[in-house]
Amino acid sequence: MLRLKILASVAPLAIVALFARGEFLTGPRACIEIAGTSVQIATLSWQADRHVSFTDDPARATVRVQISDNAEAADFTVIDDVDTVEAGACESHAPPRLVAISRTPSGSDPVIYLSRDGPAEYRIFVSSKSFSLLDAAALIVGGRDERHRVEAALL
Repeated sequence: MLRLKILASVAPLAIVALFARGEFLTGPRACIEIAGTSVQIATLSWQADRHVSFTDDPARATVRVQISDNAEAADFTVIDDVDTVEAGACESHAPPRLVAISRTPSGSDPVIYLSRDGPAEYRIFVSSKSFSLLDAAALIVGGRDERHRVEAALL
């Protein structure tokens, strides 16, 4: 009887701990490294440091991302032919910056218009089993630091 009580009290705590860490459904997550910081798609949206959304209306977009047919013409290229992410591919000493794709963006979140037509702030090329076009666009836009752009403009 005592074993059953211990099991009944420990099992919910283990489930809560897994859910709180966001690793209930583990598996490879799309990630990139920008300036020594790992940027990943968040497993759970509430964990994300940054949220992005997508639109089909170019007038609503705050960032335009063009899908390139040529890797050499792209600003950001993802090419892989493996089924699993390489061990240590996005490991860093700092915690990763998490990006979530939101269906209900706030006014400050970037809204991405993804298209094959230009002009665009970013051009991406993706040929991958682990990255989708949406993942790549979300990571490159969510991983950018607006502060650096302002500082660069002031220099």
